Amino acid sequence: MTEKPPSGAPDYSKTLFLPETAFPMRGGLPQKEPELLARWARTDLYGRLREAGRGRARFVLHDGPPYANGNIHIGHALNKILKDVVTRSQQMLGYDSNYVPGWDCHGLPIEWKIEEENYRKKGKQKPDFSDAAAMVAFRQECRAYAEHWLAVQREEFKRLGVEGDWDHPYTTMAFMAEAQIAREIMKFAENGLLYRGSKPVMWSVVEKTALAEAEVEYQDFTSDTVWVKFPVTSEGNLRGASVVIWTTTPWTLPGNRAISFASKISYGLYEVTDAPADNWAKAGDKLILADKLAEDVFKQARVTAFERRSDVPADVLGALVTAHPLAALGYDFKVPLLDGDHVTDDAGTGFVHTAPGHGREDFEIWTQHRRWLEERGINPAIPYTVDADSFYTSQAPGFAGKRVITEKGEKGDANTAVIDALIAAGNLLARGRVKHQYPHSWRSKKPVIFRNTPQWFIAMDQDIRAADGKAATRPAALPGNAPDTLRARALAGIKTVEWVPAAGENRINGMIENRPDWVVSRQRAWGVPITVFVKDVGDGSVEILKDAEVNARIADAFAAEGADAWFKEGARERFLGSRAGEGWAKVDDVLDVWFDSGSTHAFTLEVRPDLKALRPPEGNDKVMYLEGSDQHRGWFHSSLLESCGTRGRPPYDVVLTHGFVLDEDGRKMSKSLGNVTAPQEVIKQSGADILRLWVCASDYADDLRIGPEILKTTADTYRKLRNTVRWLLGSLHHYRPQEKVAFAQMPALERFILHRLVELDAEIRAAYRAFDYKKVHAALSSFMTTELSAFYFDVRKDALYCDPISSLTRRACLTVLDEVFARLVTWLAPILPFTCEEAWIARTGDEEGSVHLLPFPDTPAAWRDDALAEQWRKVRLIRRVVLGALEVERAAKRMGSSLEAAPEVYVTDAALADALDGLDLAEIAITSAATLVRGEGPQDAFRLPDVPGVAVVSVRAEGRKCARSWKISPEVGTDPEFPDVTPRDAAALREFHAACAAAE
Repeated sequence: MTEKPPSGAPDYSKTLFLPETAFPMRGGLPQKEPELLARWARTDLYGRLREAGRGRARFVLHDGPPYANGNIHIGHALNKILKDVVTRSQQMLGYDSNYVPGWDCHGLPIEWKIEEENYRKKGKQKPDFSDAAAMVAFRQECRAYAEHWLAVQREEFKRLGVEGDWDHPYTTMAFMAEAQIAREIMKFAENGLLYRGSKPVMWSVVEKTALAEAEVEYQDFTSDTVWVKFPVTSEGNLRGASVVIWTTTPWTLPGNRAISFASKISYGLYEVTDAPADNWAKAGDKLILADKLAEDVFKQARVTAFERRSDVPADVLGALVTAHPLAALGYDFKVPLLDGDHVTDDAGTGFVHTAPGHGREDFEIWTQHRRWLEERGINPAIPYTVDADSFYTSQAPGFAGKRVITEKGEKGDANTAVIDALIAAGNLLARGRVKHQYPHSWRSKKPVIFRNTPQWFIAMDQDIRAADGKAATRPAALPGNAPDTLRARALAGIKTVEWVPAAGENRINGMIENRPDWVVSRQRAWGVPITVFVKDVGDGSVEILKDAEVNARIADAFAAEGADAWFKEGARERFLGSRAGEGWAKVDDVLDVWFDSGSTHAFTLEVRPDLKALRPPEGNDKVMYLEGSDQHRGWFHSSLLESCGTRGRPPYDVVLTHGFVLDEDGRKMSKSLGNVTAPQEVIKQSGADILRLWVCASDYADDLRIGPEILKTTADTYRKLRNTVRWLLGSLHHYRPQEKVAFAQMPALERFILHRLVELDAEIRAAYRAFDYKKVHAALSSFMTTELSAFYFDVRKDALYCDPISSLTRRACLTVLDEVFARLVTWLAPILPFTCEEAWIARTGDEEGSVHLLPFPDTPAAWRDDALAEQWRKVRLIRRVVLGALEVERAAKRMGSSLEAAPEVYVTDAALADALDGLDLAEIAITSAATLVRGEGPQDAFRLPDVPGVAVVSVRAEGRKCARSWKISPEVGTDPEFPDVTPRDAAALREFHAACAAAE
């Protein structure tokens, strides 16, 4: 319809209603997106969104604070894009959906970086933190570092198209925030959950601080393994035998105080009957082992023959006493056997070497038996065998000065020293090495150790008390028969939350069920201090000062000066006031940064007027937390515990988790592999909307993949969507609202498209409510490319371009296109905010408004017509067979354009044939003519296996080619005024010329 006419022939192209739009085919997103960002800033889009949402129920997405220490990576982009899609879509669903960005600013990563850049690299000595001025100066260096990276990240997040209150973010280092974090830890002191205890904690030798589980990752590590004999010393027929343990941490043996066994396991007494002469295991050795593991133990010990002599029942084991394998070096105490549920016979020997200063389960079983031990004359004290630098102390006789882990995170000489001592004592049965998953600090990437050290904990199983010491008010969600403990509150609270995906509930439930007390102290400088004063009361315990006036002075000072106030000269006397002479000591440990981030709800959701939510059961507002799946043990976890401990309920109503980003081959990204996809580069080359489309096309509940080929596919999908929008805009150039056609007057095809809008409206809204953006993407992509571009637009192009101005079909089509555009541009806006804003401006010309201020349009239920939809399903089946037949003709070069055809369509299925009643088959098939024949077609007719009962014979159209519409028809030339066009086109030309004359 746009080919050049022959010389001298009329040029009808100017009489066609061809698409006209300034909306370019190529997006040019890297250049266009910054312009739109500037527009949103100039028109205060964020403020207008808040105004538009005034009075509505609130949907608050509380930002999980990223760490302010470096440029954002692709994982950040995934997270922030998801958050923006949530808030934009919830706003368009009818909520006041607010997003306030936040940052985590305290903690070891920043402190470590300052030490490296400002001290180690320059050969300067790290400040002496016993000097108050030096401490405060160092903290100010950390603050400045965080402020710098916060500013960098803010601009990078904004470039992703994330809409939020960027001018007023929250930060954990804001004075107001530090004051509230201090108030929160003081609440735990008041309710009795905060205590100082001596327990084994994960300790980073490199970073010289305790770590929480959330700060640890498990990596492959090769450990020395030993099978060690503990000689039985108690009287009886087992005297002279040895209990055998297996451990991957020989360095913990100086801390051994017991052996654990399980009464559910079958044990036996075994005797070595033959072994090589140079073997550690000798003929005649009697060993007590789990029956299931005995054969493997003897294999490891190179024993060539052995016999089982007798059973060793659980009651006999429980009465045994053994000697320490290093007794000759001064470990001359009794080593009892303790029955423990944690012991299995999956690996090892069926016995677990128990060092209460080096493991959680070891500590728990030892302390559980404290009275039992005392009754048997066994000292229950837990030794401090390893110091903060991982050197053995004097409480490890024979090994003082040996080191477990060096300051570089490498193996020290402790294992070798212990193994050599075991050999010298004759108590090593076998040794080896094993590669296994071992805890490492996720910051330094170096292995950690478990060591017994005094730390501050929040108790999981202690009854919660009110400030006056009485029982606390029971939370509504807590079952009546449950104790009012932090663990019970958290488990009950989990059930009140919507978890997306649902598997998240089981994951965090298991973590809460099994977690130990929360170690909240860190031996560092950059953080909020544990703002309590203490007195020693003996036995390593302390009394915590509970004084409302002291607490108020601390919080007020922090609000005015920040947490630096705690470390300034004279801080103790300032805060204690008249109580300074009572012997109270100031605690100088800082809080675990997870406590900081877990407290963010207290200084955002409860303080900011724009974030306060009236949550169920009182109101319909919702609060969502959204982060990566690792945050079940991180931010979701710490926030749950902090809020349940102080408020009795979770701080959130909905928790959404996403996976991690891998490369195209499913590998973790690393610079060394060269497989890193940087969001900054993708934006520079393709634009942020391409990244956003990738996010929403992916299943975020699982790990996502990205790379050049995936981004290329995403760009191709974007191009198709953009071209659909562009064609809509071009066609709507000719739409006049006064020519709108009423629904009842519309042709069947237009009513079918409106029916599809009703179906899509329900599907899209439901998917957005369920946070299922992949479903939104799939539904809209399929509709736009398969139903619109490849079907509806294709069928209606002739009517749109060539019909007379007054044509009902043309006007009805334009009316439907207007309805389609209004929905597509809003449905897609949360996913492609830049493109949809650009399209909306192109359609409306409104330079001050925004598509993002609109709700999803209501779609009239009256448009739904299931019977009509079924009719068009059948029509499209027939059409598919016709298009298949024409494709065969084109491939064989017997035909070119489909307008050269006048197919004969044979239909044996009456229901299919009836579906075409009242419809123009040629129009639907985009041919010049078509004939429907009820009956079986010729044997050689074209058929599709999956559409039985339809056959097509391709016949060439008869007549002349219309110079305007290119249709081939016998009617061309029947109008004397326009002898080279069809009568339809002649009528269109008359109306066109009349309109032009009237316009003059």
